[in-house]
Amino acid sequence: MRACLAIPALLCLAAAPALAQEEAPASPWSHKLVGAANATQVQLKDWSQGGEDAVAWTVSFDGQSDYESDRYNWANTYQFAFGQTKLGSGGVRKTDDRIDLSSTLTYKLGTFLNPYVAATFKTQFARGYVYEPDEVAISQILDPAYITQTAGVGYEPMPEVNTRLGLGLREVVTRDYPRYADDPETDDIEEVSVDGGLESVSNAAWQLRENLRLTSKLEIFAPLTDFGGTVVRSNSRLTVKVSEYVNVNLNLEIVQDDKASDEVQVKQVLALGLTYAFI
Repeated sequence: MRACLAIPALLCLAAAPALAQEEAPASPWSHKLVGAANATQVQLKDWSQGGEDAVAWTVSFDGQSDYESDRYNWANTYQFAFGQTKLGSGGVRKTDDRIDLSSTLTYKLGTFLNPYVAATFKTQFARGYVYEPDEVAISQILDPAYITQTAGVGYEPMPEVNTRLGLGLREVVTRDYPRYADDPETDDIEEVSVDGGLESVSNAAWQLRENLRLTSKLEIFAPLTDFGGTVVRSNSRLTVKVSEYVNVNLNLEIVQDDKASDEVQVKQVLALGLTYAFI
């Protein structure tokens, strides 16, 4: 009787190594998180050519979490950045401030065109100011906050390029600084604005060389009741990988938003700094 019981036990022990060698099923999730830090410091003493002491720094995190299955793709991106500078005896001023979250769920039809639903959220960490002619606060965290929800179809002609077009809502939420949401044609001051319209978002990522990468994102929202108030955001980045932990980044951001500014907003940043891939 004992011998009969021992035989199954021995068979299980013999099969255990083979079972252990079987690979676990691959997770449908993939994650990426890259952090970067840039700093510049200049100190002068009895410098005959003139100039002022300066300190500048920026920290950023770019992440992405994707769920991939036979029928669905759920892409989530999150970008955070904050930077400051101090020139001479002047106070510390903000140079970069970004919270940018997006989530897109796509249903795969097996063709180039696939339906999707998406949501985005944009705001900042700290209070923002204009400094000329006087220092005046004009924004702060969640003031303004930009939220969009859309549904439509996406098109991916090649792995490096994808675009989507849909109908949706764009909400601008303010509190102490309603200029970003207020309609100047009304007597009331609106702290929240909600517009229905067409949204287009295009992404491109090109690996030009082994150490040279170009990424670009173009966002357009056209209100159905006022196409003249179309909001356009463009963000492009050229990254040169100098070594495993050192990158040079050239970033160009262009924003056209009549409620935020009468002029086209342009921000260009050239930075050399440390980068690290946490995931």
